[in-house]
Amino acid sequence: MGFILIIFIAGIIILFVLALLFFGLYNGLVRARIGSETAWSDIDVQLKRRHDLIPNLVNSVKGYAAHEKETLENVVQARNSAVSANGVAETGQAEGMLSSALGKLFALSENYPDLKANQNFLQLQEELTSTENKIGFARTNYNRMTANYNEKLQAIPSNIVASMFNFEKRDLFEIEDASERQVPDVKF
Repeated sequence: MGFILIIFIAGIIILFVLALLFFGLYNGLVRARIGSETAWSDIDVQLKRRHDLIPNLVNSVKGYAAHEKETLENVVQARNSAVSANGVAETGQAEGMLSSALGKLFALSENYPDLKANQNFLQLQEELTSTENKIGFARTNYNRMTANYNEKLQAIPSNIVASMFNFEKRDLFEIEDASERQVPDVKF
């Protein structure tokens, strides 16, 4: 009778330890997923700020460079595509096109000395530069958090728990077109 009681207690202890391990792995996956989602939200906030600055920038350039209509329209079109993009890959591609269009817009200002001296334009340019830096930091953080989450999905034993509860791999924020990796040459 005493031996059976010891086996029973040992069995309960083993089940308790396994349950703790299981819940710890599950909670770790949930925390990693939430971290990745939060980091994406941080990118989204900065992209919204960027998207909100662009119409003001375009309007300040319009008065000085009215005959550069195509460049201005390309910026607006790229902004609209970026605003309506869904998912990490589509957003990355749309934001790359927007960066390229903005680079052309800033390069255009070289031809307009009055525009380069305009305080509103300079302030918008500075805000946009600050926002671009924040976007860069947010992207780095998102990729770090997402890589951590994706690693947990593949590592033993958390991959067992992940497959049981259908945790899905998340995309990293990457530039797909190699030409978008090039830093635009903008001189003021």
